Amino acid sequence: MCWSATADLAAGAAVAAVGVACVIRARRKEDLPLAALPLLLGAHQIIESLVWDAGGGTGPATVAWAVIALPLLAVWVPAGVLCAAPRRARRRLLFPLASGIATAAALTYALAVRPVRAEIRGHTMGYAVDLAQPELVIAGYLFATVGALLISGDRGLWLLGVLIGVGAAICWSLWELEFVSTWCAFAAVVSVALLCWVNSRDAVAPYEPVEHA
Repeated sequence: MCWSATADLAAGAAVAAVGVACVIRARRKEDLPLAALPLLLGAHQIIESLVWDAGGGTGPATVAWAVIALPLLAVWVPAGVLCAAPRRARRRLLFPLASGIATAAALTYALAVRPVRAEIRGHTMGYAVDLAQPELVIAGYLFATVGALLISGDRGLWLLGVLIGVGAAICWSLWELEFVSTWCAFAAVVSVALLCWVNSRDAVAPYEPVEHA
C-alpha cells in the first residue's frame, strides 16, 4: 500500500477503532496505557493525513505528529509496559523507562528550539529534526520502546516487540530518510495485536500470588 493522505486516514481510523475495542476490553487498570496505544497510534496516522493535505512543511499538524512520534511515545511505551508487566520484571523495566525519559527530554528540547519539517518524498513522508548526537538519541528511543517490550516478561508483549523490531530494521533498510514515518505506520498496524493481548489477559488472574519466603 502506498502512503498518502487517504491511506493514512483509512489506516488511522481502523487502528483507532481497534484501540477503542482494546480500552473497552481491558479488565485491569494497569493494562489501560498499553491498551490505549492503538488509539494513540491511530490518531497519529490521522494527523499525518493532515500533514499530507498541507503538503508537508512546518505547520501545526507536522509539530503535533512529531510530538507524538518522538517524545511522547518514548515515555508512553516503557511506562505502559512497566504498568502491565509481571512483578518479577518491573525492576529491569526501570532501565528502558529511564532511557525513554532521557530521550524524550532531548527530543522535546530539539522540537522546542528547532523547527521540524515534513517533506513529501514520492509515496512516503520524511521528517527532518536537527538533533545533537542523533545515533545516541535513536538508540535510546529504540531501547525505550522496542527494548521494553522485549524484556517485559510477557509473551504477548515480547512477540509485539519482535514484530516492531523487525519492522524497524525493514523500514530503515528501505526508507532510511523516511524511517520515522514508515516505522510509525508499521507500528500502528502491528499494534492491533494488542487486542489479542488484552483478550488473553482475561484468562489471567487479576493479581499475582504473594510469594512467601
